[in-house]
Amino acid sequence: MISVTQALDALFELAKPLGGQDVPLARANGRVLLRDAVAQRTQPPFAGSAMDGYAVAGAKPGDQFTVIGESAAGHRFEGTVQPSEAVRIFTGAPVPDGAQRVVIQEDVTRAGEIITVLDSLDEGTHIRPAGNDFAAGHRITAPRILGPNDIALLAAMNLPTVHVSRKPKVALISTGDELVMPGETPGPDQIIASNTFGLQALLRDLGADVRMLPIARDNEASLRTAFALSDDADLVVTIGGASVGDHDLVAKVSESLGVARSFYKVAMRPGKPLMSGRFCDAMMVGLPGNPVSAMVCGHVFLAPVIRAMLGLPAAAQPRQQAVLSAPLKANGPREHYMRAILGPDGIAAADRQDSSLLTVLAGSNALLVRPPHDPARTIGETVDFIAL
Repeated sequence: MISVTQALDALFELAKPLGGQDVPLARANGRVLLRDAVAQRTQPPFAGSAMDGYAVAGAKPGDQFTVIGESAAGHRFEGTVQPSEAVRIFTGAPVPDGAQRVVIQEDVTRAGEIITVLDSLDEGTHIRPAGNDFAAGHRITAPRILGPNDIALLAAMNLPTVHVSRKPKVALISTGDELVMPGETPGPDQIIASNTFGLQALLRDLGADVRMLPIARDNEASLRTAFALSDDADLVVTIGGASVGDHDLVAKVSESLGVARSFYKVAMRPGKPLMSGRFCDAMMVGLPGNPVSAMVCGHVFLAPVIRAMLGLPAAAQPRQQAVLSAPLKANGPREHYMRAILGPDGIAAADRQDSSLLTVLAGSNALLVRPPHDPARTIGETVDFIAL
């Protein structure tokens, strides 16, 4: 068996970035920016008013001005403001030439076209200078995952398209005679296929384009058919059948199809029977079939792999630290990813850690990570965890 770190290193060797494509800005949210985005204009492109009021060259309490025109958003005043003149101005409107400040409308009285500055005049100019937000040439640097705030900024930079990573195409193959799809009526010895649905949700959230292929039954012909349906995938993920039982055929069939195995078995709980390799032009990962094992391996291994394929740094899931709010017994020889609850008082591992218990996983918000042979821990000690 190899360590989790060694397994991740081997996976990153197989997970090559997929290259990019130009997409309309309206479809760029959540995508990975691969090329720096450069602003095509300055924002704002002119000095603008931050308030409703009157644009003047200068003012002090008691001064009077003649209103000579108006400047509104999208409709600037074309003339020049002289010292005795004022232009009615609204928030966001261009400041006229000659004006050095905006007197807010609450600080004047107006009679016809004459305004008088009140004693309440403040010291602010209430003018946003040109380029106050950004200048032409400003860059959003790649790589980064674009979010709604980035999309707003890119639009203001006048960029209708951006260059993002192509979405990895992932094929998910559940294996086993015991499986039926949700909504079907299982036989007396069957269960519902759950892993593919959880993994599909996880990988889609990470930016992958995911297909669930038909369940592969416990015979070579069915598994070969499933592999054939994945011929356009960048990543093929099998769930179940990766162990060493008489009905565990993934390793045998995949090798007969030309998969060059990179590793098999990882020193972790849950998730020991994990394998990976190259399958034609795709990467292949074989996950264990126990529901929690598959999902934990999805978080620990598949999530970093997808990010690497998208052009983000090849790195393990980020770990954080918290104090224990409940004691822990000594750990065994494998790294243990314990389902846990992180709360205001610290983190506590769930009482039941069986790898078949999806209710425990669904009720957890963290994976508490125990190193191999970690001694017993008491309340208040610091431990590592991965947020879920």
